[in-house]
Amino acid sequence: LPSKVMDIFKGVDLILHSGDIYAHSVLDELEKIAPVLASYGDDDYPSDDERIKEKQILELEGHKVWVIHEGPYLPLDEPWVTKWWQRRSSPDEPGYGKPDIIVSGHEHRTQIGHADGILCVNSGSPNLLHYRRGPGTVGMLELEEGKKPEVQIIHL
Repeated sequence: LPSKVMDIFKGVDLILHSGDIYAHSVLDELEKIAPVLASYGDDDYPSDDERIKEKQILELEGHKVWVIHEGPYLPLDEPWVTKWWQRRSSPDEPGYGKPDIIVSGHEHRTQIGHADGILCVNSGSPNLLHYRRGPGTVGMLELEEGKKPEVQIIHL
């Protein structure tokens, strides 16, 4: 974990990791700053770590947030994005229904876009941006009840 990440995240309320964790010690390091929730990536191994799920569904400041490794690919037309989230949502799961925000990470590239009224964010990777070793990016998502979410991509 690049040390600069620790400085950038100082003072945040929650850290979201959207998969390809590689070493769970990274979550331990991040948890020294704030609580951590993560989704499994396609390069991760199964674990009994309670911080990691296939998909996290969170209600944060009045916004329904999904943390899922492979998000919708943008730009896409709205009917396709609607079908995408409906296929990944089940009526028997807590928080069922359309998300307001999707945080994903599969592509290791930065992406901020809207489709079907959903804010889609991929913050890239702090050390494997575009699958290249070296300084990358992290994202900051600021949420406030009744206000539009703000996203910032920070280059390390």
